[in-house]
Amino acid sequence: MILKKLENVPSKPYGQGAQKKVVIGAIDGAPTFVMRVFDVIPGGASSNHSHDFEHEVLILKGQATLKSDGPDQVVTEGTAIFIPANERHQLVNTGKKTLQFMCCVPLRGEDSVGTSSSASC
Repeated sequence: MILKKLENVPSKPYGQGAQKKVVIGAIDGAPTFVMRVFDVIPGGASSNHSHDFEHEVLILKGQATLKSDGPDQVVTEGTAIFIPANERHQLVNTGKKTLQFMCCVPLRGEDSVGTSSSASC
């Protein structure tokens, strides 16, 4: 078993005005999924992208506009989002405070990401 405090996990730049923390991943011996937490400044955004795997998102703090293949939707703290494979998506922080969300993807999803516009979540 592994226990971590989020404040002790290092972050990397990601998207437009965002930081990403890999909370649990391959380096921890996770065999299937990666748990990441993103912090996005007001006006910042994750990349606008799609990928061939599903993932799940939970809004922990703040407010955002979820852009997808459907109509834009406002999401707030406590909102859970299921994003099917190949659906375009982006979270834009439309609030006045930092947006924080958790995202889980398969290991191969994290292996395929960086700080480019093709990054997941």
